Amino acid sequence: MNPSFSSYLVNDVFGDPGVYVNIRWSKRALLFDLGHNDNLGPTRLLRAGEIFISHTHMDHFIGFDAILRVALGRGKTLKLFGPPGLIDNVQGKLRGYTWNLVDGYPLTIKVREFHKDEIRQAVFLASNGFQPPEQVTIPAPRHDDPPFIVLDDPMFTVKAVALNHRIPSFAYSLEEQFHINVNKQKLHEAGLRVGAWLKEVKQYIWEGKPDDFRFTVALYDAHRREDREFVLGEVKERFLAISRGQKITYVVDARYDEENEAKIVALARGADVFYCESPYLDCNAEKARDRYHLTARQAGFMARKAQVRDLVVFHFSPRYTGQGEALKREAMEAFHGNEGG
Repeated sequence: MNPSFSSYLVNDVFGDPGVYVNIRWSKRALLFDLGHNDNLGPTRLLRAGEIFISHTHMDHFIGFDAILRVALGRGKTLKLFGPPGLIDNVQGKLRGYTWNLVDGYPLTIKVREFHKDEIRQAVFLASNGFQPPEQVTIPAPRHDDPPFIVLDDPMFTVKAVALNHRIPSFAYSLEEQFHINVNKQKLHEAGLRVGAWLKEVKQYIWEGKPDDFRFTVALYDAHRREDREFVLGEVKERFLAISRGQKITYVVDARYDEENEAKIVALARGADVFYCESPYLDCNAEKARDRYHLTARQAGFMARKAQVRDLVVFHFSPRYTGQGEALKREAMEAFHGNEGG
């Protein structure tokens, strides 16, 4: 199976936190947090049109300026999602610059912040110099405990929980609805080529079109175009395999306590990749608790409890410079259940 999502840390394990998720077979990506991100480069930053912010401490938000700079002057819409206060934080960033020469620029920044029983949204436009917009409030179900939906896309869903970091710190889970795999051999046997038309087929399935849905596609062979009609159910049966979708979970900046643990385990349950902060070794667990962070052992324990497939620990404290392997080892021993003592 060729996975739909390819994910990786934006920086090394001692750098600012962030995860980049490339959506394969498209020019689209998702970005979790906006720490220092210059090493992504303009192309990858521009592809990340949807950005999910945990909270706006400097190491999670300083990269806003970099993505703003590369997006200016392009016909692009940036969408930011995050905790209460995000709209004011974005406005504060924008007010730090002078915008007298951007009236013809097409950049739009849409911000949504999630409160317990409502969603607030605002749209900032380069064309008016990013003047403070009116906020729109949308009623939403309360989300004291269970994960709540932040983005509902035909292909995937992004959910979040609010964790205690002395402020709300959002943890996120990206869940593919289901995975669609194309049998290229059967396509070849039927005289059909792999091409853009299959993306349209996948889109129809994600949108929930019925099996009797008919559609026409343009097929090309040796510079000759042929319009052919297909029935969705027949294409699914002959050429496609539908299986469980991928799941990626991202957790940063949270104290280890009973409430946070329950939320994290529920959010990460069954994840293919669990990205979890672990700034401290367990010998400094009291320090971690005082700073509202996790230890490597705690990250590994929760990963085991959530039955994830793979654990990636990061956001290591600089106090452990040169001891990165010790942090990873402690996390993996707890994850695999082979801790000493």
